[in-house]
Amino acid sequence: MRRSTIPTSPQSLYPRSAGTSRGALALVAILVCSALHFPLRAQDDARRRDSKRIAAAVDSIVADALKGGKAAGMSVAVVWGSDTVVLKGYGYADLEFDVPTPERAIYEIGSITKQFTAAAILKLAEEGKLSLDDDITKYLPDFPARGYRITLRRLLDHTSGIPGYTEFPEFAELSMRKLPRDTLLALIGSKPLDFPPGEAMVYSNSGYFLLGLVIERASGLPYEEYVRRHLFGPAGMQDSRYCSERAVIKRRAHGYDMGPLGLMRAAYLDHTWPYAAGSLCSTARDLVAWNKALHGGKILAPDSYRELITPGTLNDGTRLRYAKGLVVDSMLGRRVIHHGGGINGFLSDLKYFPDDTLTVAVLINTAGPVAPGQISRAIAEAIFGPEPTRGIPFSGSAADYAGRYRGVGRGRELVIEILADSATGGLAARVGDGQPAPLSYLGRDTFERGNLRLRFEREGGRVVALRADLVSVYSILRRSP
Repeated sequence: MRRSTIPTSPQSLYPRSAGTSRGALALVAILVCSALHFPLRAQDDARRRDSKRIAAAVDSIVADALKGGKAAGMSVAVVWGSDTVVLKGYGYADLEFDVPTPERAIYEIGSITKQFTAAAILKLAEEGKLSLDDDITKYLPDFPARGYRITLRRLLDHTSGIPGYTEFPEFAELSMRKLPRDTLLALIGSKPLDFPPGEAMVYSNSGYFLLGLVIERASGLPYEEYVRRHLFGPAGMQDSRYCSERAVIKRRAHGYDMGPLGLMRAAYLDHTWPYAAGSLCSTARDLVAWNKALHGGKILAPDSYRELITPGTLNDGTRLRYAKGLVVDSMLGRRVIHHGGGINGFLSDLKYFPDDTLTVAVLINTAGPVAPGQISRAIAEAIFGPEPTRGIPFSGSAADYAGRYRGVGRGRELVIEILADSATGGLAARVGDGQPAPLSYLGRDTFERGNLRLRFEREGGRVVALRADLVSVYSILRRSP
């Protein structure tokens, strides 16, 4: 390697005139350094004060969430740039023995697993061992595609039409049994497609189960070994692993469910089921390390990373919010890349705000009323402030939109009822059996409420359909007569 020809001495960078003294130069250097140092020190002091405020806000948010025994325990990490603002455990990792939650408590992270599976697929594509546009039957030749071409890309963004096994009526009973993966593969293949590939988007654990098998066929390694070598290792994730219900794992939090009389031990789940869709265990600390590595270019090449975070599209060109194992959206006026997880006894959420290099990880060892996504959002609001006001006055006629709209949903028909909202003079939406919620009007027949985004379609001036985006479902619903 050639030696640098860039001058490195002060004299070569700043030639000194014959009349300039060494003392004068020294004085100038001191003044320049002081001028640079004081603003930086002031910024550091301000950041430290802000970090203390945020840490206190996190403690308050978590204390309120755990109040009244709504959850056993929780781990939270808030890392802003290079500053670790919060990294601690709250409550109990084990209620029976009153074991407080340690900082490095290990949780089942459920569907946060999916971004690891997606990254593994992208990494194998980098190595030329597969293509996102390969048909699933290239790796699973006996899988019944029913005359359709189902690509790995369709599995990654949940547009394949393959129904999720967690929605099968037999899942509750079978999930307690250890079954060979070939048996689970046959079960998934025995169900008809919910829709032709690319015509809708419905979150499906089956798709990521199949991707795990593809990783094994393409790499020649067991899924858990591939993830350990190529993802956990490079990211420096020392406490992460493939979960096993039988293994003894130090600092492993026990999982609980909320029952009619309070907290109870979580129902048994054999981990042959969640597999590449949800079988990883990790800590808040390790998930911070993962975000730094994944979004910092240590896991994937730039083109592969861009592919990972590019939202999927339907056949008609509709752009989704779901990319590949990650949701790419906006929150509090900022870009956010995130995903949650839920599995027996555990709930989780991992958010990354790329423009602020902020990671918020929330892990809870209770499947109950405390939602980690709401906790992480409340933490983000404590940092950035509330969501900017959206919406414009609605001056249309509620009767133009009112009625029931039906289409494909997750495991069942999705029904959304649109009603007039007398309180606001606008519209309200009832999703399934839920309560009606008022909608904000964004213009051009488009409305929203939280994560729900609705756009109505007209034919001949009459509203006939509704495009419903619920993040985990994107479906075109037809208006009932």
